[in-house]
Amino acid sequence: MRHEFKIEEPGITLTQALKFKGIVDSGGQGKALIADGRVRVNGEVELRKRRQMVVGDVVELETE
Repeated sequence: MRHEFKIEEPGITLTQALKFKGIVDSGGQGKALIADGRVRVNGEVELRKRRQMVVGDVVELETE
């Protein structure tokens, strides 16, 4: 399944954004997706779990 969403709230991390959107149930699941290189921010693979998101960032990922 493909997910894509745009950040509308400033001051959250990438892991928090994945949880907030309901894509993952826990921070651990989010961190695993990021570590596996399955998350892109603004078209680029993002490996930083604590990346600070800004309004307008676009997050894309593939889940099973």
